[in-house]
Parts: sequence; structure tokens; C-alpha cells
Amino acid sequence: MLMAARYHTHFLEEGKWSDYMSGAGENNDCLFCKIVEKKIPADIVYESEDIIAFKDIEPKAPIHCLIIPKKHISTINDIDGSNSNIIGLMYEAVAQLARSFNVDKDGYRVVMNCNSNGGQTVYHIHLHFLAGRQLSWPPG
Repeated sequence: MLMAARYHTHFLEEGKWSDYMSGAGENNDCLFCKIVEKKIPADIVYESEDIIAFKDIEPKAPIHCLIIPKKHISTINDIDGSNSNIIGLMYEAVAQLARSFNVDKDGYRVVMNCNSNGGQTVYHIHLHFLAGRQLSWPPG
């Protein structure tokens, strides 16, 4: 099931659909903007002024977190000189998470998908941080 659909289904089952649909943000329909605004709960593992990271609700590895900028950027194609510094901040968060989860020495994988053929299901850029087991190659 697609990530956005999983979150939507979860909140529909929880009876929170009206809360989900009523929020405002940089992008009213963006699931991750609602997490940033704390209108949808998430298991937050890292937060700074510009970045937030939380556990994926359907992990593909023992450790699977999503690292997102608080500012809405839809896809990699929307990164330009005005916002490209956010990518460095996202990777700084990854390094901190790797140390926090004690996987900085063993290793981990970081992936960012772009558009439908790339596997992007939520149109707010995000890194997948996967760790805690030997990861195979090629992915997907």
C-alpha cells in the first residue's frame, strides 16, 4: 500500500480524518506538512529548526526513519539555489541519527525517491534512512 494511503487509512480508522483534512500549511494537502505542524502524530526521533525525522509506519528495515525539511519542497526537481542548503541539513540529521541508533560504524542506506517511477508517494522531499540489517543490492 502506498505510504500516503497508509497514513490516510490509519487516521480514518482513528476517527481523525476531519482533523487531517482541516489543517493549513504551506501545502494544505501535504501529509508531511501536517506532521511538521503536529496535526498528525508521528514517532519523532530528531528535530531541529529546519528538519524533522520520524519512524516510518511500515518499515522496510529494523530501523527505517524519514527525514524531511519543515519547509515544503515537493520533489528533487524543485530544489534550486534558494533552497538547496536544506539537503545538507537533511544529511547532517542522517549522521546524527546514525550515531543515535549506533549504526554509524556498521553502515546504513539513505534514499530519496523522485516522482512516481522513482517510487515517491508523498510529494514532500524526504530521505529514507534504513539500517539495522545487511541491505541487499540492487534495491527494488
